[in-house]
Amino acid sequence: MTALSRPVRRGFLVAHVVVSVGWLGLTLCLLVLAITGAATGSAATAEAAYRAMRIFGDWLVAPLALSALATGLVLSLGTHWGLVRHRWVLVKFVLTLITATASIFALRAGINEAAAEVTAGRPVPDAGGLVVPPTVALVTYLFMTAVSVLKPWGPTRWGRRHQREQRARRTGDAARGTARKGVARPPAGQPV
Repeated sequence: MTALSRPVRRGFLVAHVVVSVGWLGLTLCLLVLAITGAATGSAATAEAAYRAMRIFGDWLVAPLALSALATGLVLSLGTHWGLVRHRWVLVKFVLTLITATASIFALRAGINEAAAEVTAGRPVPDAGGLVVPPTVALVTYLFMTAVSVLKPWGPTRWGRRHQREQRARRTGDAARGTARKGVARPPAGQPV
């Protein structure tokens, strides 16, 4: 993929931050609703909590998760960071892929089961089981946010190879430019 122009990159960056923050906020809401449903003594409150979770799960989880994944992928492929050049980008991509898949398939299924139980007038058999997934997801999103800001761990082996190729290309371009101007290059190992 070719490098994104500055305005396009900024647009994707804003979109990525917005959907990622939205996904984090949605997960926090799901966690609060799951705790409310599990801890309340009121069947009406539990029903309202699980029905709200179902609405959020059905309408927002997949679009936010897939949008965060797509915008992150475009940014990684369209900027100098690359998808596999830096460990922090690769870790974020893998964690986003895992959490998006788990949110779309496993979390939504659990929410739908809980909502069906309370709609039928039955208590949710494992109400605490809906607290764990949003908790793990929230911790993961906070970790990915920190990684995005701190950019730890340096380049991958592919990133190091890319850096060497870039350096060699710049050195070769500089040598060709010097030779074209008619300036003699000093022998290797000689100071300039």
